[in-house]
Amino acid sequence: MATIKPFKGIRPPRELAKQVSSRPYDVLNSDEARAEAQGNPMSLYHIIKPEINFPVGTDEHDPKVYQSAFEQFCLFKKNGWLCQDPEDHYYVYAQTMNGRTQYGLVVAASVEDYMTGKIKKHELTRRDKEEDRMKHVRVNNANIEPVFFAYPHRDDLDRIVAQVTKQEPEYDFVSDLDGFGHTFWIINDKALIEQITKIFADIPYMYIADGHHRSAAAALVGNEKKMQNPNHRGDEEYNYFLAVCFPDNQLNIIDYNRVVKDLNGLSTEEFLARLNDDFVVEKKGTEIYKPDHLHNFSLYLGGYWYSLEARDGRYNDSDPIGVLDVTISSNLILDKILGIKDLRSDKRIDFVGGIRGLGELKRRVDSGEMKVALALYPVTMKQLMDIADSGNIMPPKTTWFEPKLRSGLIIHELV
Repeated sequence: MATIKPFKGIRPPRELAKQVSSRPYDVLNSDEARAEAQGNPMSLYHIIKPEINFPVGTDEHDPKVYQSAFEQFCLFKKNGWLCQDPEDHYYVYAQTMNGRTQYGLVVAASVEDYMTGKIKKHELTRRDKEEDRMKHVRVNNANIEPVFFAYPHRDDLDRIVAQVTKQEPEYDFVSDLDGFGHTFWIINDKALIEQITKIFADIPYMYIADGHHRSAAAALVGNEKKMQNPNHRGDEEYNYFLAVCFPDNQLNIIDYNRVVKDLNGLSTEEFLARLNDDFVVEKKGTEIYKPDHLHNFSLYLGGYWYSLEARDGRYNDSDPIGVLDVTISSNLILDKILGIKDLRSDKRIDFVGGIRGLGELKRRVDSGEMKVALALYPVTMKQLMDIADSGNIMPPKTTWFEPKLRSGLIIHELV
């Protein structure tokens, strides 16, 4: 059963929330973070992308860079840009994109639940990325950024959230960058707080939707602190980490697409002929074609869009991994024809989140940077949860959640 607790959040004053908050550390590079933070000393990028505090080209993994994150965190608190709530709370965080709103509960999630598999994963993590975030958590002694969880929806939790969100929000702003809305409420009522804790205790599992490396880093640092403390009790703040938990029926996964640098020595005609072995290939013309159902793919090559329909018998609908379009395309196109064996390490392939649109695929091919683009029909939340429940792992670069959680609205300190 899921163990959560309320906590004393560290967060910006109401009038500074928009200035302090930022995109997550892993959705932009150092140059982009430097540009977005320009002229704004309150930007959270000074803590989560601390290399921007140094000259361009500074190694982001240099110890002095991590130390700068801590110094900035202290400065933000000293200047009153971040302040700690005096009482333990849960919080509600709503995100609005394209007229659609999803409501998450901000909680302190259990390290033990992560270590024992009650918080389920659907992706593998890389040790170097885990270690980077572990260093960041260690130096700040805090979870500066939240992770994004899903849980099987509950009507009783929906009613509590609906009750809370009738009140005046603490924060309510629209990001200038993407036009997404961010609204935030504090749950002060102790009876509601107790009720939320009890309801989550009846939820068997939670699922990492986005933030596998942050989850792993937060849990591993919490576990380290447990092992290092001879007087460990189990109720210390380091036993928990920062999460925003959304009901599964409010979440949408969007497409996560691929672009490849070359055709593995094949001509366009040879490549299309090879595709015919496993797909029904239909030339669609120069207008963008978007796949509209499972096992249908969109290909852009040589100025033209193609529909690829996987032929019967080329996949296994009873296999939770084999049925995924990312598996079908990886096996039958990227590996079999283009010779790309490892999506994590092969430099010939890159990945484009669907939020950028299929026009971005066309742009990268037309520019000559890439030779061919492949657009996939997105996986569903049910597929994600079925795979996590079965103990399997999705192939790399399968899911893209949007909108991303805004960082800086709430921080969880480990002391």
